[in-house]
Amino acid sequence: MRRTKSITLLLLTLILIWQSSPTPSFAVESRVDSSEMVKLRILETTDLHASLVNYDYYQTKVDNRIGLVKTSTLIKQARKEVENSLLFDNGDHLKGNPLGEYLVRVRGLHKGKIHPVYRAFNYLHYDAITIGNHEFNYGLSFIKEALKGLKMPYVNANVYSLKKEKPLFKPYVILNREVLDEKGEFHPIKIGVIGFMPTQIMKWDKANLEGKVMAKPIVETAKELVPQMKAEGADIIIALAHTGISDEPYHPDTENAIYYLTKIPGIDAILAGHSHGIFPGPAYSYLPHTNIETGKINGKPVVMAGAFGNRLGIIDLKIKKIAGRWMVLQSSSTTRAIADENGNSLVKADKALFKRIKKDHEETVQFIKKLGL
Repeated sequence: MRRTKSITLLLLTLILIWQSSPTPSFAVESRVDSSEMVKLRILETTDLHASLVNYDYYQTKVDNRIGLVKTSTLIKQARKEVENSLLFDNGDHLKGNPLGEYLVRVRGLHKGKIHPVYRAFNYLHYDAITIGNHEFNYGLSFIKEALKGLKMPYVNANVYSLKKEKPLFKPYVILNREVLDEKGEFHPIKIGVIGFMPTQIMKWDKANLEGKVMAKPIVETAKELVPQMKAEGADIIIALAHTGISDEPYHPDTENAIYYLTKIPGIDAILAGHSHGIFPGPAYSYLPHTNIETGKINGKPVVMAGAFGNRLGIIDLKIKKIAGRWMVLQSSSTTRAIADENGNSLVKADKALFKRIKKDHEETVQFIKKLGL
């Protein structure tokens, strides 16, 4: 009995001491970040092939199924719908129609002059672009001179200079941006952007490239550099992959390597191109582990926006900072067309953009007329 009373007295004494003492501070680190969800939209143009104007130079008439002046209207609309967006071009933008040929073969790109395609990119404030295989068709000197007119980064990771034994272009960039969350608060974020093109350039442009550059396999290059980008602080990584979509067995010279890029950890979104296809779309419904409804391959969002400016590619990400890291929680992709299946225009042309490239367009038309074509 005495023992019980002693224990009771001791407990009461401890309670009194605890109640009279300052509340203890426990340094417990919360694993759940209180930041709100961020919606980030990624926009793509690809394989423009110098189609700046809604005009068919071969038939010398208006064609509302093509032209960046039309895509530009879709770009502006898509930007207005969201608080946070990024715009990229996926390559093959300088060559492919009489306008591109006239500017190089006849008029020439004079020193200090900006190529009209890049003038258009500057006007639309692209965040970055990659280089396509056709950018080499006019030779290395031309592309290097033309790129000087850009006001945004350009990237390619798998073409190397033989002389310098390093990438011919900057392999990737990390863009410092601020994003607005659904709560109305800004957050800094680092967007990694890396570019690729098919190794077949060494065959297609042998005369221009042999002995000067080499092309490394796309997937192996990505596996090497994506972890490096993460180590340098990239929160989200976007691949500007000028390569198509196929599930053919992989080999180092796979021309259409998107399917295998989706399997690489660390890449959050992939912009495809080169093959002029439309993804998501029924043409790719045969692919394994592919969701045409949400635009995902192996769980990764992918978009391919046709060619000649006929579509705008859109990837929408929902991201959130969890335990100090930005994570993609949801994603989807789609494309928007500038015309319907019958060629009827769905959007108006961007007059401000047309004004900036009008002179080059009219010169090309006049040159074609002189040739009697």
